[in-house]
Amino acid sequence: MKIRPPELSIRLTEEADGPHIKKWLTDSEILKWFPLQDEREIDDAVRVWISYVKQKSSLTALWNGVPCGSAVLNLQAFKKLAHTCLLTILVEEDKRGKGVGTALLEDLITLAKDTFHIEVLHLEVYQDNPATRLYERMGFERFGEHEHFTKETDRYRSKIFMQKILIQPKK
Repeated sequence: MKIRPPELSIRLTEEADGPHIKKWLTDSEILKWFPLQDEREIDDAVRVWISYVKQKSSLTALWNGVPCGSAVLNLQAFKKLAHTCLLTILVEEDKRGKGVGTALLEDLITLAKDTFHIEVLHLEVYQDNPATRLYERMGFERFGEHEHFTKETDRYRSKIFMQKILIQPKK
């Protein structure tokens, strides 16, 4: 575990964090890595993200007390799927490379294992997303690709599937 900068802290996400999540998702440099297209879709995504506050499965990073990132465990409602979980993470552009993403993922992995008994964490990332290096450093491995997932004007972009085994399944 890396030593965190003193300016950085992590806490459970609160409903009041919704406007920060919306602000980050409206940033074109962040939005290009998500399939959202307009304000209505962004508002829906924020509403879903904040809905996990009740389950205490979302974390927010603070830099000198100001929210600068968030990560959420999109918990499964179905018992047969409760061992696996999709995660989503956002880090404000000017806080990248300062340990925020690493700290959020470390704490989210601990939350997934210790509180929700998640065995497999997975995520989806667009090709060429620089965050892929962080995920690989944190032990996530690629297990598939959905080619031509999005179409952006004259270009297609693939979605890469990655996972991290937290608890080895019993055979």
